[in-house]
Amino acid sequence: MKTTKPVYTITEYDSFVSDLSLPGSTTLPKKVFEQLEEFILSAQTAESSADVLSLMELRVKRGVGKVITAKNYVGVISLKDGTTIEILPKICSLPEERSDERKAHAKARILLIEMLQTLKASPFKSLQAASLEAAKLPLLEIFIRLFLEEVFRIVKHGLKCSYQLVQSNETQFKGKWKIAQHITHNYAHKERAFVEYELYHVNRAENRLLKAALQHLYQISSSAKNKSTIKTLLHEFREVTASAHYQEDFAQCIPDRTMKHYETALLWCRIFLKGKSFTPFSGSHTAAALLFPMEVLFERYVAARLKQRLAGQDFQVLLQDTSHYLFDIPRRQFLLKPDIVIIRNRDQAVFLLDTKWKQLSAKRRQYGISSEDMYQMYAYQKKYQAENVRLLYPLSTELEQASPGPIVFRSVEEQGEAVVLVEFVDLFHMKESLEQIIRGIV
Repeated sequence: MKTTKPVYTITEYDSFVSDLSLPGSTTLPKKVFEQLEEFILSAQTAESSADVLSLMELRVKRGVGKVITAKNYVGVISLKDGTTIEILPKICSLPEERSDERKAHAKARILLIEMLQTLKASPFKSLQAASLEAAKLPLLEIFIRLFLEEVFRIVKHGLKCSYQLVQSNETQFKGKWKIAQHITHNYAHKERAFVEYELYHVNRAENRLLKAALQHLYQISSSAKNKSTIKTLLHEFREVTASAHYQEDFAQCIPDRTMKHYETALLWCRIFLKGKSFTPFSGSHTAAALLFPMEVLFERYVAARLKQRLAGQDFQVLLQDTSHYLFDIPRRQFLLKPDIVIIRNRDQAVFLLDTKWKQLSAKRRQYGISSEDMYQMYAYQKKYQAENVRLLYPLSTELEQASPGPIVFRSVEEQGEAVVLVEFVDLFHMKESLEQIIRGIV
């Protein structure tokens, strides 16, 4: 009987060690630790070491040995033996959750799913945390289930067929007679004819990719329910040949209105078959690596919620605005690109917001706010002539206990003061955080 492979869950900046206990770290069996180490090293040879270091840090600690520490990427890594590594966001949690790791992880997993829904050109928009029982399922199995639901919709609608040009040596004449090939193949077989004809068939590129993804996921899934669903779906694809050349088949996928119902499933195929997630690299020894930089997720999530909150009101909300440069002479140089620009239409007042995924601390000098971030915000205020600019950080457990209000920095100058506000976003109480942010805007 096949055993279910384990899932090891940590949060950002937590560590893995091998075959020993270290406070604040998760212990992996030696073979699993070696596979994870191999993934990091293989990724490092494939891409720049800087990219690898943004994912995980591999170091040697005296008296402990090798330690693997997660950085600011979250998501899942499925190793070649089926073991799943799950990395969740490090976020402010309630006291009762801090003593119950499973409860804290479940809450972080649901929040991550909500954040993924705000990504553009992604298949996550249909994610529903409650219906997927996200608190109980590992992320990889949630992603697989979402893909299977999309494939079910396609099967219910009917697999799309297309005409294929076929050249074949037949016993019955059909289509066009290919004389040159007929002479070559049938010199001693006068009863046959080499012909070319069109065949209306389900074996088109999109279906080949779907079948390849289903076969791949059957190998890496540990969920009995998901594997049973895959077997059912594969029966519907029995007349389809699984794709062996992903790049060529993706190139043949031409979107049109008749293929609209395939779009989301094909996005999943790109993730599962080609590793097209937000990860800048993938290891050759991983079955799946679906990883997302938290700074991107945090930015998109806050922007989407703000845009939703201000929709239908007297505001314009611009994301990643590119209308200003730091210098204009001798030519426009050094593009400024604030995350969120809000323009109040009635008086054209401008407010700028920039998100920073960083855990600030009251124990650190200037809370840990970098000088570079403040220089950047000062430049934004000057070039946009903004009413104020705001740095938005996630609320950390430590700062939540200290109950900090907005931190205000003012620069008094002859031309008027520059104001930079630092505010904290409680990701579990977004409505209240948004109201605090827009209080000085509306």
